[in-house]
Amino acid sequence: MTGSLADSHCHLDFGDFDMDRAAVLERARSSGVAGILVAAVAEEHWQRVRDLAGSHPDIWAAAGVHPNEKPGDLLEWGHLVEALQAEKVVATGETGLDYFRSEGSMDWQKERFALHIAAAKATGRPLIVHTRQAAADTIALLRTEGARDCGGVIHCFTEDWNFARAAMDLGFCISFSGIVTFRNSTALQEVAMKIPQDRLLVETDSPFLAPVPVRGKRNEPGFVSHVAQFLAGLRQESPERLAKYTTENFCRLFQISMAE
Repeated sequence: MTGSLADSHCHLDFGDFDMDRAAVLERARSSGVAGILVAAVAEEHWQRVRDLAGSHPDIWAAAGVHPNEKPGDLLEWGHLVEALQAEKVVATGETGLDYFRSEGSMDWQKERFALHIAAAKATGRPLIVHTRQAAADTIALLRTEGARDCGGVIHCFTEDWNFARAAMDLGFCISFSGIVTFRNSTALQEVAMKIPQDRLLVETDSPFLAPVPVRGKRNEPGFVSHVAQFLAGLRQESPERLAKYTTENFCRLFQISMAE
């Protein structure tokens, strides 16, 4: 695929890549990937995503805590704000709500999500939002906590058009992962066709969710080219055009300047 792509969300810091991270990066660059955002999922990962970003000119980092990480724990405000102000940390997350793996009261998840939103607003670092089986509460919190002031992206999007429209009304982008390429994702594909070009991003969420035609393998940033090619076909436009505007959206949202 020609044209520069950006993988707007992956976990290149995970141990899955410890044996061949350099080769993974070479394959990504050979596939046209010119920018990679590595999102932390836990406080103990913040330093390693910063180190990874600091070692490569085409990698950036996000600091946050995944909604299923350490159930019940609340973040320390100063620690999160300090992490978000570090060099090459360009986003807050991933954060959000996930009711699929959690039971009982979700107040702690909501409080932690609200703290991330406040930190994003305070630092100017947009949100990377994860949501699963929590669509109504996710939109409600984004509205009540004033997330319009920081914006962000709904990553690994799997919701319906009404959710997408509500998120975009709050200034959010919509990012599609390999899930959109799956044969049983027809409803999601219909949503993907409707997203305005200035709100669309692509991602891998690697090492998870490898797209067709590599489904079942360990996912990696270079495979974002398969997501982009599929979406281009779905939206009846050239892969080069989709690569161009999704990369422009990536740079604009995260205030990134990528090398030509």
